[in-house]
Amino acid sequence: MLEVTLPGTGGTMPLKNRWLTCCLLRHEGETVLIDCGEGTQIALRCAGKTVQRLKLLCFTHYHADHISGLPGLLLSMGLDGRTEPLTLAGPRGLKRTVDGLRVIAPELPFPLEYLELDGTESFSAAGLTVEPFAVSHTMPCLGYRLTLPRAGKFDPEKARRNAVPMAVWSRLQKQETAEYDGIVYDRSQVLGPPRAGISVTYCTDTRPVPALLQYADHADLLILEGMYGEDDRRGKAVETRHMLFSEAAAAARDAHAKRLWLTHYSPSLPNPQDYLADARAVFPQAECAADGQSIDLSFPED
Repeated sequence: MLEVTLPGTGGTMPLKNRWLTCCLLRHEGETVLIDCGEGTQIALRCAGKTVQRLKLLCFTHYHADHISGLPGLLLSMGLDGRTEPLTLAGPRGLKRTVDGLRVIAPELPFPLEYLELDGTESFSAAGLTVEPFAVSHTMPCLGYRLTLPRAGKFDPEKARRNAVPMAVWSRLQKQETAEYDGIVYDRSQVLGPPRAGISVTYCTDTRPVPALLQYADHADLLILEGMYGEDDRRGKAVETRHMLFSEAAAAARDAHAKRLWLTHYSPSLPNPQDYLADARAVFPQAECAADGQSIDLSFPED
């Protein structure tokens, strides 16, 4: 199971009833956080979430509403006693940007590790496969597809063909290898082909681009910005490299996503629900996400 939470859903600046957009994913107690704008640690607390076992902090880009909350979060994690390394990932320029912010958080009791991404590298964290992809904003910006993989079904006939002792069958369903009587067996000897996992695609601050459809393909949950609800704001959206509700809904439809959460609302959009009908006319499974919204995603039935 994969838990996904949006502690905040605002773009540009926090409002009294809306924190800035960020996303927390949790699997077996370990977490991944995407973006960390001003007030993110407060938004996390309001949502009842913690980052005590944070394994990875991804940034889409380095506008203030996506990264300015980092120093405070790092300091709080240090005060909570964290000592294990924390991996930060984002577009090129990550270390330089973080070094600038850390002028006010120079001493930490844990090291930071950096992954500077071009938008083509995949890697793993907290049991998830993370695939960044480049999008189109006013500065280098990434979206992320995160997948919880699922192993194949146990195949007893395959296990027998490979002479795998029954004593290690159950262990190989849970771990990569198991030793018995001096011989090491691999789970590939007892499992069928991998089954469909759980995928979440997160993307804010962009115009519609082909890469978005590629990495949102059949996503169990697609989280996209809805900066503007009104279609007559298209000129503004093009100028600032953002998306309309209707454009996000069209992307979800064309990518065959299972559900869409709209987020990253403009401060000029006090009630996103006013425009939800327009999005649902394009993609019926669209929702206007609210601060603290959470969902538990399970593997699909075989």
